[in-house]
Amino acid sequence: MQSVKSLLLARMDFDVMKPVAIFRHSPTEGPGYFAIFLEQHRIPWTLIAIDEGASVLETADDFAGLCFMGGPMSVNDPLPWIEPVCALIRSAVQDNIPVIGHCLGGQLISKALGGRVTRNPVKEIGWGQALAEDHATARHWLGAMAGKAGTVFQWHGETFSLPEGAARLFANSHCANQMFALGPHLAMQCHVEMTPEMIATWSTQWADEAHSVADQASVQTPDSMCDEIGGRLPVMRQLSEQLYSVWIEGLNKRP
Repeated sequence: MQSVKSLLLARMDFDVMKPVAIFRHSPTEGPGYFAIFLEQHRIPWTLIAIDEGASVLETADDFAGLCFMGGPMSVNDPLPWIEPVCALIRSAVQDNIPVIGHCLGGQLISKALGGRVTRNPVKEIGWGQALAEDHATARHWLGAMAGKAGTVFQWHGETFSLPEGAARLFANSHCANQMFALGPHLAMQCHVEMTPEMIATWSTQWADEAHSVADQASVQTPDSMCDEIGGRLPVMRQLSEQLYSVWIEGLNKRP
């Protein structure tokens, strides 16, 4: 049992801890379970809504870590915020401030650190599996899940290459680079942050896209995505818990 002193120290750490900045690029691609996880671990967070015109930070000094969510755009589009975001990511990495990215966010990390984002051979949409690597970095991030198949959610048509020094954590037959780690930084092509509400919204909002490529083995229909939430989401939640738990270990808790 924790002592009163240790509980007070934990409370003090929470009070002085810098927040995690979460960048949203599209209204329906919010932080989802990532924000829930932070709150469960008493880690404050701040939403920076790029989709509503919020300015990109010039420095990450006021934050414990940076998180970048998904979006329907490409990191290769001539959008005014993409280069400033990449510069911010490079600055955070240089200062050892942990960065995490989901889908578009993972592509932004790759681009910022010298990787390339190109068209994937096929679109991946809906529930799927990816095989975890089994090397030292993978075991650090994945624990007992290293070397095993994991359940993930997908919605992408592009993919990233691995920046110099990065280690691949997951791959599958449809997309070679599903996830990579570089020090305390984590970039994901897949979406482990999904909630039932997000899946229902996406499967309605982008139903036409899913139906247009439904003949591909890497794509599910919107109905199938929703029908499989009950069986798939709890399994994926184990993965997101594992990844997020390791990521928050790197957060700078000093003011």
